[in-house]
Amino acid sequence: MVRSLLVIPLLAAALGGIWLARGAQQRWRDLRAAETYELAGDRWPMLLRAAGAMLCGVGVTALTVLTALGAFGGLGRGDQEPDRVGSAVDVAGARSGSEVGPAVRQQAAPPAAESPAAEPASGAGAPAAAGAAGPAAAPAAPAVISHFDSVGHPGGGELLQSAVLGPDGQPRNIRVWLPPQYAMEPNARFPVVVMHASAPRRTADAEVPDVFEGIGSALQNGKSRPFILVAPEAPNGTGHPCELVAAAPAAVADDLTLRTTIAATFRTLPPSPASWGTLGVEGGAPCAAAAGLARPDLYGAAAAVSGRYDAAALTQTGAEAPAGGAAKLLLAAARGDSAGLDAARKLQSALKAGPGAAAKAEVRISDNVQDFTPDRERLRLVRQAAQFLAEALAKAS
Repeated sequence: MVRSLLVIPLLAAALGGIWLARGAQQRWRDLRAAETYELAGDRWPMLLRAAGAMLCGVGVTALTVLTALGAFGGLGRGDQEPDRVGSAVDVAGARSGSEVGPAVRQQAAPPAAESPAAEPASGAGAPAAAGAAGPAAAPAAPAVISHFDSVGHPGGGELLQSAVLGPDGQPRNIRVWLPPQYAMEPNARFPVVVMHASAPRRTADAEVPDVFEGIGSALQNGKSRPFILVAPEAPNGTGHPCELVAAAPAAVADDLTLRTTIAATFRTLPPSPASWGTLGVEGGAPCAAAAGLARPDLYGAAAAVSGRYDAAALTQTGAEAPAGGAAKLLLAAARGDSAGLDAARKLQSALKAGPGAAAKAEVRISDNVQDFTPDRERLRLVRQAAQFLAEALAKAS
């Protein structure tokens, strides 16, 4: 079809070139005749027709070549399309954990689930294979497929959004903020901070929209090292997710599916307490404190900003934490927030006097922030929390 369409301009250019060439030749003959009789003649009509004939000749040549090769995007398109699709899948699999945004990030399914054609060729091989697998073999993990869309560039970084399946099997939204260094250092892997929300079915950035500006300013001022911020939806089924987290640490929004998705999609350090922390601001502060105290095996540090805490419940949560490393907790409040500072000091005292792992928690209180407006104080508190978390976690490498 493409070649047949090119024939029309090819014929037009050829006919136009012939007409202009004949006109130029006729003008040239007229000039020769005028010179014979020593008359002055105008050369411009001849030159213009000659130039037009040359342009038509170039066009005829180009169109002839294009028609012969089937160009204009029609060259081998039917043959190349499958290769391009195949290479896109290969790249998605090869770049697990690398930046592909916004685009499909994919972790390939285990080889055992690819094709039933890999069965043993003989009857003797089948029992051997069954014995090797064992009746108690764990089922293969499902493929992790997530599509992250860019939704903005707050704080100098990039904010992306997607959905992952929660423990209840229902999709839940998740937002990921990549620091500016993520694009500037394409080979670096970054620690991760999970930010908890206080309302069900909401992400923390919707409650504290200026959190990215606070973290971004801490990075610009050199007061913090870069990290990736992940904001999953708070657990559903209760109007107070932070109380749910304190009572049942299994309700922490940072579950295995979320961690697997983040690790497979972005360039992160391996999930561990050395590289993952948690943050909560205002209503989400008790969630961060509960998550850090309940799961020191997941979070290496927790920062709670301007929160109000149930000291008795959090102390019991900390006492029932898995044996191992001690929780590291920052409780920050503005100097003028007397209620917040009082709640922080009560929690610190309760943990220190608490049983088991609660007494081992390392609790720091920040009470030195003072500014003209509550918004500016919150911005400075978020900067302090970012600095605390960056210092407690491994740096990007």
